[in-house]
Amino acid sequence: MTAAAPRAAVRPDGSRQWSRALMGWLEWFAHPVLAGAAFAVLSLGVVTWLPALAATAHVLRAWRADDETRTFTGVFREFGTYARPLLPHALASTAGLALLVADIAFLVGRTGGVALVLVLLALGLLLVAVPYHVALAVVAGTYPAGTPRAWVREALWFAFGSVSRGTALLGAVVATPVFSLVIPAGPLLLSASVPVLVGLVILDQTVSPDPTTPDQTEDA
Repeated sequence: MTAAAPRAAVRPDGSRQWSRALMGWLEWFAHPVLAGAAFAVLSLGVVTWLPALAATAHVLRAWRADDETRTFTGVFREFGTYARPLLPHALASTAGLALLVADIAFLVGRTGGVALVLVLLALGLLLVAVPYHVALAVVAGTYPAGTPRAWVREALWFAFGSVSRGTALLGAVVATPVFSLVIPAGPLLLSASVPVLVGLVILDQTVSPDPTTPDQTEDA
């Protein structure tokens, strides 16, 4: 009887470990989905997508660093922090991106060398804009006390200071909608939160243990 007791105790412990592992995986799935859902709602304002993306980055960073689990409501709460400083940038970016898309759609059906060059130029600018805006949201979400000017400077360094970083950000934006098609409404719920989460992971591995935050480096 004494020999059987340890065997009986192993099964519940193994079951609990398996349950904890499963809950951990579900948590890594659930919180990006919840944050992405809040981002989708806030982006209905069209020009509100950039501050909403920064709020998403802020909340996902708090979840990773401080185990803050109120990801859905947190995006709405933090949206107010970023709306005022980032809305002018969002307006300009939205107009610029819409113009690039319209130019590409207009030029695709044209023939000739000039049209081809203009299409390639517009596509290049679009590919540059994607990692930049993800980087901007990640930097703003990481340093909420910074200024828009400092966020832009840091985002440019983060996105384009390394080919691998910029490629990873762009790859996350392109790959997420494709791989999330297996999930109902996956592209809608994950296309923003997963690239931001990838950016946060990369930033954690890039910044030194005691980085100079954007608000401290702002020009006089």
